[in-house]
Amino acid sequence: MVKIRLKKFGAAKRPCYRIVVQDSRKPRDGVTIEEIGTYQPVTQKEGSQVTVDMERAKYWIGVGAQPTETVKKILSKNGLNK
Repeated sequence: MVKIRLKKFGAAKRPCYRIVVQDSRKPRDGVTIEEIGTYQPVTQKEGSQVTVDMERAKYWIGVGAQPTETVKKILSKNGLNK
């Protein structure tokens, strides 16, 4: 099954995440199909926490990819009602 989920990167105590499309059987930091955005929970500027290519997110959800609970919340805050 294909999932839309978070892939962790960044420095210690300053996590950053990529929003990726990935096979659910692969490890979290493994090979991805496509990167569709980023999420930075710890940032100095407000409003620059999330960047998502909504067209690609809609496409992947349309072909059957399942977002995780965290990604579902991020997408719904950015205007994708699914």
